Amino acid sequence: MIQRVDHVSIAVRDYEKARAFFQDILGAIPGAGASDDSLNFYWQIFSLGDLSRIEIITPTGAGSFLDGFLNDREGGVHHVTLQVPDIRRARKRLEELGVPFFGFREYGDFWKELFIHPRDAFGVLIQIAQFTADDWLSATLKLQGGGKFSVTSSGQNLTLSMAHPGGGTAKIELTPSEASALADAINAALGK
Repeated sequence: MIQRVDHVSIAVRDYEKARAFFQDILGAIPGAGASDDSLNFYWQIFSLGDLSRIEIITPTGAGSFLDGFLNDREGGVHHVTLQVPDIRRARKRLEELGVPFFGFREYGDFWKELFIHPRDAFGVLIQIAQFTADDWLSATLKLQGGGKFSVTSSGQNLTLSMAHPGGGTAKIELTPSEASALADAINAALGK
């Protein structure tokens, strides 16, 4: 049912202070972000390293759904987002197993979600969502031209970059002998 953990969402009172910490100090790369006027909050995805992400969420005015969470703190982990290939199948499985959920929403083809309350998930608010991860990432983290891999030279070694199903790329540096062994393994698998 679950493909992977996509991101950890951190609710903060002071977005700019949190952004500076994660982006300027820790090197996070900003991706998609937007305001949700119906719930009075702003969200932004940040990538850390090849495949790790966080989301910063902050109130944008009075009456934000984050007011209660941030009532007595400056910030904290708000929820964990788990990616699924099919939200309707995930919902059906939860129903069959008697796991309560709430907030089922579909935002066109680009985002579908539901939540499991912390009382039903060992103290953690869980968001289960169906989406294409690359849609939310900075273009600098994706392979150019829409390919599945690229190979670049880095001194005497090679860097193999591969598109990851969870968005972004995974990179590995190969010595010349490792690159030759990989080429041999690929050729052998192809029957050459």
